Amino acid sequence: MEEAKKRIDKLKQAINHYRYLYHVKDTSEISDEALDSLKKELFDLEEKYPELITSDSPTQRIGGEPLSKFEKFKHKKRMTSFNDAFSKEDIENWVTRNSKLLTKEEGDNLNFYTEPKLDGLAIELIYKNGVLEIGSTRGDGTIGENVTQNLKTIESIPLKIRSKEEVEKELGREIDYKEIIVRGEAVLTKEEFKRINKEREKLGEEIYANPRNLAAGSIRQLDPKITSERKLDANFYSLVSDLGQKNHSDEHKILEILGFKTNNRYNKICNNLEEVFEAYQKMYQRRETYPYEIDGLVVLINSNRIFDKLGIVGKAPRGGIAFKFPQKEATTIIEDVEFQTGRTGAITPVGILKPVVIEGVTITRTTLHNEDEIKRLGLKLKDTVVIARAGDVIPKVVKVLKEMRTGEEEEIVFPTSCPSCGGIISKKDALWFCKNKNCFNRRYKTIVHFVSKQAFNMPGIGPNIIKELLEYKLILDAADLFTLKKGDIMELPLFKEKASDNLINAINQSKKISFSRFIYSLSIVNVGVETANVLADKFHSLENLKKASFEELKNINDIGDIVADSILSYFKDENNLIFLDKLLSHVEVFYEEKEEKLKGLNFVLTGTLLNITRDEAKERIRKLGGNVSSSVSINTSYVVIGENPGSKYDKAKKLGIKIINEKEFNELI
Repeated sequence: MEEAKKRIDKLKQAINHYRYLYHVKDTSEISDEALDSLKKELFDLEEKYPELITSDSPTQRIGGEPLSKFEKFKHKKRMTSFNDAFSKEDIENWVTRNSKLLTKEEGDNLNFYTEPKLDGLAIELIYKNGVLEIGSTRGDGTIGENVTQNLKTIESIPLKIRSKEEVEKELGREIDYKEIIVRGEAVLTKEEFKRINKEREKLGEEIYANPRNLAAGSIRQLDPKITSERKLDANFYSLVSDLGQKNHSDEHKILEILGFKTNNRYNKICNNLEEVFEAYQKMYQRRETYPYEIDGLVVLINSNRIFDKLGIVGKAPRGGIAFKFPQKEATTIIEDVEFQTGRTGAITPVGILKPVVIEGVTITRTTLHNEDEIKRLGLKLKDTVVIARAGDVIPKVVKVLKEMRTGEEEEIVFPTSCPSCGGIISKKDALWFCKNKNCFNRRYKTIVHFVSKQAFNMPGIGPNIIKELLEYKLILDAADLFTLKKGDIMELPLFKEKASDNLINAINQSKKISFSRFIYSLSIVNVGVETANVLADKFHSLENLKKASFEELKNINDIGDIVADSILSYFKDENNLIFLDKLLSHVEVFYEEKEEKLKGLNFVLTGTLLNITRDEAKERIRKLGGNVSSSVSINTSYVVIGENPGSKYDKAKKLGIKIINEKEFNELI
């Protein structure tokens, strides 16, 4: 028995040491297999001598019967949470408010500590003489729940912290070891979240929405075996007990010495707000590389004395704040709906929003797509809605918060005639269309599209100039631009001699155009840049395209029945054929032969590129023989990411598609 006890003690010490190295120091001295072997030996000995089992044994991480309910637990010191900041101005105002409560010397000499704001579940651990006694959730800050059994299943939480002698040796001072209270966050890594959802998908079960909810739900499982299966992790950032710390930065060092996993490698002491803002930008740009979901930067006044002096307001300490990353979703109110007639005649409802900031951008409008989408959402005027913006996606309504209704909301009524010209409208599929080919708005937007960068590219000829040319009846359609002379426009309000010269030069320089750009310029319904490029590569000339059959068109990759029908309809329309003859008498269309460097490769771009525009990148890909798509699929070869990549980045990771940054993209092309 005595020999067994000695061996068990040695095994526990060794396992705890290797756990500390792995979870805290991020290093390993033995393999996982060897560590498992030590754990197996310990398990076998404890099976043989159950009277030697203690609560701090590594074998006791999963133990006990499922609970019927969680016991309430009162925190000795209130657990707070931080107020949010969303801009530099918010942070500056936070410092100004705090400085008013401090002496001039204190206010002038503030320094700050920054660390990632983990998106998990706040927890508290209490150790008595080095052994974990109670683990609890934050709850309302005063009363939480005792979830000790479940927290014990998390490998990165020490069941026994390092010995008093080890800690005092590293600190260089004596400490009160009887009771040590620490706080941190239970989290789930992105990889583990992906694994769990993959398994649920295979079983046909509903997947979880995000790691934070799954982590919180796992901690509150009454059966610790279920919690154990989730492979949760934990990080610690607060030392409640007084072990001689003077600054918050000291707490992180002491936590690591005690044996807790921290985010010290990502944390920083900042001497001023400029350094805080630099730390924020660095973390924001690199957040995708972190193992956990983080939704901002926690900024704290580093001095514990000043932090405590500032006190607490409501649920939050004045001395700390969560500097949140730009939101991808926010709530606002639909204040009005406007109906716009587009270049194809489609009438689109546009939601006018109470201004809201999403991802650092103020949003005042959102597309509502069509009448069917409004009905699907159950949307009314004055409704409170959730607006989403992800990367390059246009802001859209993703949810109506019907529980926020007051009874003053109104039905959204679609017009019975064209909102631009008052002409007859008719419905096709989900869209209403203006039937009047001479509708001013249709002609105006068609010409704006015609001169755009991806079409005829006439720099300097903007919407206001086109509107003026139409209003003075100097042009009736886009082909008329090529007949304009300097004398025609000199007397118009927007034009002087230099402006007139610039306009005529821009028109003359665009008379030679590639076939793909030419197709795009025609405003054929459902034919965007990518489809125009596919058509150009397939047919090489307008004559060949005009002769194409429905079967021939719909069998082209990325072109289905609807797009094929749109193309055929365009070339059957007598007015369009007259316009084409008129246009071709002024311009030269050529087919641009492609290089083959990227032949057979399919690209998707997401996020903001710094040294090249998205359109320039797409054009470069096409010139080298590659294809560009707007959506990620198993056929995608590369996803090119810039700053703030959207949902396409997440889908690419899920499908295992090769992801490259702007530098790697430049090397590839």
